[in-house]
Amino acid sequence: VQLQASGGGLVQAGGSLKLSCVASTSIVGIKVVGWYRQAPGKQRELVATITSSGLSISGGLAQYADSVKGRFTVSRNNVVDSIFLQMNSLKPEDTAVYYCNTGGPFGSWGQGTLVTVSS
Repeated sequence: VQLQASGGGLVQAGGSLKLSCVASTSIVGIKVVGWYRQAPGKQRELVATITSSGLSISGGLAQYADSVKGRFTVSRNNVVDSIFLQMNSLKPEDTAVYYCNTGGPFGSWGQGTLVTVSS
């Protein structure tokens, strides 16, 4: 699976961004998809994942890192083979390259999209 992420950019603290990721093949059969991020000088970390849920277009259970709970929302659309991350109330510590992922750490990765949050 090839993944193409977009939507990153520069935003002020408190602002919002929505990241999108389009897969080259169907994701309906991929149980877990989501987003990771890597800040400068830090290891890549999990941001959010969402499972597949039978025939549901939009997926099932979502899980979040504690640092983004209540601010970020992950979603998927199996019809258009896309994964999304709505990010609200952004903080400077959210600054990182964000990677979409299918199938977990040993699955497929997008090329990354840079999110910069200014204070």
